[in-house]
Amino acid sequence: MGLRRCIVLAALLGGGAGAAAGYSESALPAATPASAPAAGVHAATAVSMDQAVRMAEQHFHARVVKAETQRDNGRTVYVLRLLSDAGRVWTVRVDAANGTLL
Repeated sequence: MGLRRCIVLAALLGGGAGAAAGYSESALPAATPASAPAAGVHAATAVSMDQAVRMAEQHFHARVVKAETQRDNGRTVYVLRLLSDAGRVWTVRVDAANGTLL
């Protein structure tokens, strides 16, 4: 069980009804698959996943339908799958450190 999940659980158990009333599902961190990178991977990113998605959608005039984070030779890369209005699907890779297309 991750540290943040333990803290949320402790707050819910120890805080009584007041803590439970403010609880939302989004307060828990997303489940991390065993193949996911270590927790500190995103600490050095200058561009967030949301920013990368917005930039790609504006640049390509398409909608991002899938987005994931990968490690490539020690750097964090966002892999975005796009869908155009014409039905074309393609994948782009964005460097999380500076937002450039790879």
